Amino acid sequence: MTHDIQRRTLVKAAGAALATTALGFPALNALAQNRRFAGKTIRILTWSDDTGLAVLRNIAQTFEAQTGAKVIADRTGSTSEMVAKLKAGGNRPQYDVITLAGVGAVTLASAGLLEKPDLNQLPNLQSVDQRFRTGADGHGIGYLLWTGGMLYNTRTFKAAPTSYEEMWNPKYAKRVFLPPATWTDSLDTIVAAAKLTGGSATNVEGGFKKLAELKDRVLTFGENPTQIAELFRSNSLDIGAVYAPAFFAKELKDPNSGLGATYNLKEGFFADLMYTIVPKAHPGESSVIHAFLNHTLDPVVQGKMAEDVLNGPVNLKAVLSPEAQKSPFIIKPEQLGSTAVIHDKAVIAAVRDSWIKRYTQTFS
Repeated sequence: MTHDIQRRTLVKAAGAALATTALGFPALNALAQNRRFAGKTIRILTWSDDTGLAVLRNIAQTFEAQTGAKVIADRTGSTSEMVAKLKAGGNRPQYDVITLAGVGAVTLASAGLLEKPDLNQLPNLQSVDQRFRTGADGHGIGYLLWTGGMLYNTRTFKAAPTSYEEMWNPKYAKRVFLPPATWTDSLDTIVAAAKLTGGSATNVEGGFKKLAELKDRVLTFGENPTQIAELFRSNSLDIGAVYAPAFFAKELKDPNSGLGATYNLKEGFFADLMYTIVPKAHPGESSVIHAFLNHTLDPVVQGKMAEDVLNGPVNLKAVLSPEAQKSPFIIKPEQLGSTAVIHDKAVIAAVRDSWIKRYTQTFS
């Protein structure tokens, strides 16, 4: 993310290492004969973290194998950066498909920078939970659920914390972490703090005052999940939120990592529908783009994404292993009850910039 040369090298190396992974998908050898897009190219923008690598491995690589199309991927660190990239491109965007958080899709749709996909070209959409099929006024296609809760040190806590309030316990001073300002998780953290003071997403003043109490107690802001994992492993962190367990699929299976996660919080956990979007005046062919969007919703692809990075599948027919079906960290659509906080994306999009500025100022 910081060094373009390193990023390109990483993507190139990942492509070589993951090419054989695609061949393991069921019935792929038979489908590989249908290379209807051989010679065509599609350009995507996704995340620079493990989720982005999972997109390359489970979506891009398998799409290439099945269709013959070439997927050129760029990766960046946050939805805010994706929004900035597309806005900078103006009427000459360099991407055909972008995967990003819902608030980013709403922002770009409101700016008139997105094309509405043709839902008739997305047959897999029929198997998607109706609540999560589209968003951003029809400009976004839902493709996974990103969920955020609390991370905690299993050495410090014999049982998982049950409230975000635990982060304000003075004994955890300088052993607390929060998400960085530009991440959507910071907006969730503001709402979580507001809920502790009796507020909500539409009444966050108390939340900002509450967060200000942590100003001198925060050890770090989690821009680098790998660093966060190491801080837990070295017993340097006790607690942090709102943050996605999805970053720590491997660590949560390792009892020596010292890392635990929970969604079972009095104030609820946060669920955000991630979207694929299509910029206007995209360089690639529409038929290839729609085929790629449809592929993100394939039942096998959905299952692989869920198991790799703990993202909740939106396809009700997602193929999940018995272990994944039992995982407390993979939230399925049917599990989104009263404890799930799902933002009104239009409301959050309207306040996003001002909240990021205030969050930054609170901890500066």
